[in-house]
Formats: sequence, C-alpha cells, structure tokens
Amino acid sequence: MQSPAVRSTGVFAAWVFMASAAVAQSHVGEWRGEIVVPGSALAVVVRLADGQSGPEGTIDIPAQGADKLPLTKVEVEGAAVAFTIADTPGEPTFRGTIEGDTLAGEFTQGPAKLKFTLRRAAAARADAAAAFDDVPKWLDETIAMFDVPGCAIAVVKGGDVITTVASGKRDLVGGAAVDADTLFAIGSSSKAFTTALLAMLVDDGALEWDQPVRKWLPEFALADAPLGERITPRDLVTHRSGMPRHDIVWYGASFDRAEMVARLRHLPLNRDLRAEFQYNNLMYLTAGHLAERVAGASWEDLVRRRILQPLGMDRTVFTVQAMQQDANHAVPHRREKGKVVRIPFRDITAIGPAGSINSSVREMAHWAALQLQRGTYRERRLLSASMAADLHTPRMPVDTGEAGDVIAVGYALGWFVDVYRGHRRVHHGGNIDGFSAQVALLPDAGYGFVVLCNQDASPVPDLAVAALCDRALRLEARDERAAVREKMRVAEDGAQTAKQRASATARVAGTSPSRPIAAFAGDYAHPGYGDCRVTLVDGSLRFDLHGLAVGLEHWHYDVFAGVEGTGEPALSGTQVQFLSAFDGSIEGLRVVLELQAPPIVFARRPDARLTDATFLTTLAGDYVLATGEAKISLQGNRLVLTLPGQRHELEPASGTTFRLRGLSGFSLEFVLDGGAVKEVRIHQPDGTHVATPKTAAK
Repeated sequence: MQSPAVRSTGVFAAWVFMASAAVAQSHVGEWRGEIVVPGSALAVVVRLADGQSGPEGTIDIPAQGADKLPLTKVEVEGAAVAFTIADTPGEPTFRGTIEGDTLAGEFTQGPAKLKFTLRRAAAARADAAAAFDDVPKWLDETIAMFDVPGCAIAVVKGGDVITTVASGKRDLVGGAAVDADTLFAIGSSSKAFTTALLAMLVDDGALEWDQPVRKWLPEFALADAPLGERITPRDLVTHRSGMPRHDIVWYGASFDRAEMVARLRHLPLNRDLRAEFQYNNLMYLTAGHLAERVAGASWEDLVRRRILQPLGMDRTVFTVQAMQQDANHAVPHRREKGKVVRIPFRDITAIGPAGSINSSVREMAHWAALQLQRGTYRERRLLSASMAADLHTPRMPVDTGEAGDVIAVGYALGWFVDVYRGHRRVHHGGNIDGFSAQVALLPDAGYGFVVLCNQDASPVPDLAVAALCDRALRLEARDERAAVREKMRVAEDGAQTAKQRASATARVAGTSPSRPIAAFAGDYAHPGYGDCRVTLVDGSLRFDLHGLAVGLEHWHYDVFAGVEGTGEPALSGTQVQFLSAFDGSIEGLRVVLELQAPPIVFARRPDARLTDATFLTTLAGDYVLATGEAKISLQGNRLVLTLPGQRHELEPASGTTFRLRGLSGFSLEFVLDGGAVKEVRIHQPDGTHVATPKTAAK
C-alpha cells in the first residue's frame, strides 16, 4: 500500500501527461481561413493530422486551383505549429500559435511576410454564418419593397452550406411559405449544367472543345455556310456564333431539339464568327443536342446521371409539369400595370439545355459547392480540376454597360465573369416566365450564393447577391435598393412615354387597308420560325405564331400592330406588314421578330384544298381562250396548264388562285359558281385573259 503522498504524486504526473497530450493533439483537424494579402485575402483550407512518422497535412488554395497540396516540415511543439508547402518556389511557410479555435501567425514566401489566421472548421462555419445574421430582415424588407411574392437564399462556403434564408409565399393566392426546399425555375442558370456536361465529355475524350461541331453533328448548318462549318462546341456556349437571339423560334414552339437545330440554317446572322458577344439560347440548345448525339442519351438523362445524382440533387427536375407534382413548389408571377399577378407555367422542355431546370436553394447549394471545390463534391471528383477551371475562364469580352462597383470581364463557359468591388466574381442569372434566379461565386474567397424568386424580371436576385458579397468580403455595405427602385420607375415611365410618342409620330393618319381585312386571314410559313396563322375574330385580325397570339389593330396601309393586353406580351406592339403579289393577291407577311436581323418574311400557305386531288379534279378540263384552247389536267395532286407549244405547272397560292411555276407576275384564278368553274382568269403583266369551259368539258 502506498502512502497518501506517493498516491498524490502519481495522480499529478498522470494529469500533466494528459494535459500535454491534449496540447500536442490540438493541431489535428481542418482549419479554414486566409492569408492577408495587401488589398484582399487569399482563402486557404489546411488539414493537419498525426501520421505514422509524425505530424502531416495538406492545403487547398481555391483561388490558385490548388487541391490537397502536401505539407512538409510539419512541426508541433505545444501550441506552436509550423509547416511548409512542399515543392513550391520560395518555400512558403506558416508559423503560428494555437489559441482555442484559432491558429494565427506569420506566412513567409521568399522575402514576403504576411499575416494569416485560421479557424477550426466548425468555428469557421459559425464565423461565416454570423456575417449573414441580418439577411433575414434584409430579405423581408426587399421582397416587400419590390412586390416579390417569395424568395429563398443559400450561402455556401467551400463545401458547406453556411445558412439558408427564405421569405414570402410560394403563391400570392393563399400560398404556403417559401422555404429552402421550395422548387423554383432557375432559367438560364441551367446553362452552366450544360457546359459542365460537355466538359465531362471532353474529360472522357468523347468531345473536343475546338473542333467543328459538324464532326459530331454533320447536319448542322447556318445561313452562312462557311461559318457553320467552322463553328465549334466552345463557340456554341460562349455566345459568339454570329447569330442574334431569334428567341421567338423556340419560345412557345413545339419543335423538338433535332427540328430546331435543322431550322438554324434558315435564320439570318448579323455578325462574323467570334466577332461579337450575342446572347443566344438556340446555340445552347444545339450544345445540349450535341451532347445527346455524342453520349447516346437525352440531355436530361445525362445531366441527371452525371451531375444531379452524384450531388444528391434528387428533387431537381427538368419540366414545369414535374415541378408541379412536387408539393413544395413556387407559382410563377409577373408585374403587370403596377400589380403582381399569377401567370401560367411555361413549358420550355425543348430548349431545356438553355434554361429548363427547376430546383431549390438547398439543392443548388450542392451545385455551388462543386464549383467552389473545382469539380469535387464530398471527396468525389466529377470534373478534372483543369476542366473545372476552364469553365470559369473568360472566352468572350462582354460590355454590359455596368460601372461603379462592377467591372465586366467576359463570358466563360456558361458563366459571366466580372470584378465586384475588387474581387473576382463568377455568376449566371436566370429569367423565365414568372421566375428569376442568380447563382454567384466568389472563388478566391470560397463563397457561393444561390437566390431564387417567383417573379420574372425581378432585380431582387442581383441585389441579394451584391448584399451577400458585401457581407462575405467584410466590405462596407452599400444599399442600392432605393436607387434601383427609382431606376425601375423612371424606366417604366420612359417606356410608356416612348410608346405614346411613337404612336403619335410613326403612324400615318387617314390610311386604310388595301382590301377587306378578311382577305389577310390565312396560314403563313417560314422555314426557320415555322407556321403562323392570321384569323378574323369578331371583326378584327388575330396573329398566332405557334401558340403565341395577339390581337391586331390597323396601324396604317397594310400594316397592323399587336394590341397590348390581347394576348402574348412579347408580341405587344409588334407590327405585321402584309405583302401583295403582282396579281394583287396577298402572298405573305413580314414581321420584326429579332431586332438585330431583317424582318422575317412568312410566305402565305395555299388553301388546303388546292392540294386536294378530289377538289382539283373539279377544276381540270378543256377551256376556250380568245386566242385558242387551253387544257388543264391533273397530274398527281398538281394541276398542269397546257397551251399550244407551252406547258406550265400550277403552284397553289390562295383561295382558288394558282401561280405559274417559274414565271413572276403570272397567275391563274378559277371563278366558281355553285361549285363548278364559271371561268378562268389568267393574270399576266400585260393584263388579264379570260377562258371559259369548253362545251361538255369534264
């Protein structure tokens, strides 16, 4: 048995040993923080552990694309810690002291000496979250200020979701509250998913960024054939194809992707390849279709399998129909005439690679984490680090006209790149019927933000990202909300004034249509834009372009204009000019559907019965002219006019009028009486000649 004194000494010795061990082990774990570089900060993530041969570790420097660089000369003595980045010029070395959850000290590289501060991962997350404590109040105020029904925000730091914030309702009409799991349409923020998919195919060796698209899509062609032969996958996704938007081609249309790609050759270009930034959704559609061809699966299946499933984005969907099957989804809204109203969901499945994804801020946070970690999510690499960096590298200059806090740099692969108050920012917004979105990254600081709301053309996502950047970067907050609201008011007033001025000066008073307006009704077609129809409804014309319809009012001469409030807002004010043939018939119409291209000309389709063999049989027969005889025969479903020494195929025009193929200004009109031909009028430049049925004709 030991004496009390001896037992006391043993306990004290054991306690000293345990305390020393605790101090020695306190370096183990993940540390997050920054090196204080003049004018900014360089984010780093350090992982320290005890290996078999002593302390060891790795470091990430996101801004430099450095992942898990090995550390050497790792030394721990009590609270003092030192380590060096291996195999790096200048022998970059950290020397610091641990106090609680903080490891701080001096960083040296060559002659440079800088301060650094690291925090244990859990403490760093708590510190980061604290910077956004006032965001709930800010968001409540902001959606009220801009009449936005609901909005949700996620903040990401590295691979972690720091905080989520939500405010408002999913639906203004008795809707439940928005939360971090509410599904919204993300619009064009979908584009980065398409470029990531292409990058994966490049990583696989199945695709090359800078080879012609025709290598994989031989049917791909543009109106400028040589340009179409040169365009590459990188050109498709950097908005430098030479083609303006032509959005009405897909907006509301039912064309599938292959059909829309086939229609591209009929759309006018206005620039040379790589000459100018021109945002283009159709090129992104083509990029998605290219991925389908290369990988042998639909764009949706590829994105789901290669991106969404690995990221755990299980509720993210590609159609508004699937979105509405989820109980927690937002309803689209729009501001119209000073009032926020619900609007229908817009199905944009065909253009999906450019903008059809629907997701929540919680799941989109996983996507932001993948970007911040350069292609890695939860230790699983989906993209090579070099390819992930390439996606964020500007390829096409962009002049956004922004000034002040934002300096535009360019467009990368599915991302805009700019400098926000001295800090590199990578982002892409989204805007589709009833929804607005913004996904933004501060790669050097390791932050990502997702903002989704259920009102289109809303400034709230951009305002929110600016406010979040200020907080993440510890900058003096700049509240731009009042200024933006005033700009919106001035813009709305200015637009109304401009419309009134245009109405007063551009319209020629006292004119009338060249014929009864019923004569303008009919079907018209363009090989790129598809079919449109003009109908007579309650004494007025109505224009319908593959489902986008608007009422027309007479403007002047044979020009009509879309009436605001009578249908599709995108067609409000659009002017439609009807075109006459030499014989006086309406042969087509033209309309400005793309401001950066000439008016689109739609040719009038003939009446369906003019290709119906049963009806054409009633027109065939022998006819008598003042100068001789004429024979009209049916060959297949086409009429042929035979005159002495002449043979002409007849092409359907409109009504009961046919044109003579290959002869401009020549047409043949059947005048019916009770279903039988009374006479045939042959219109030609020197006048009209009349033929009557020969006795016992047919």
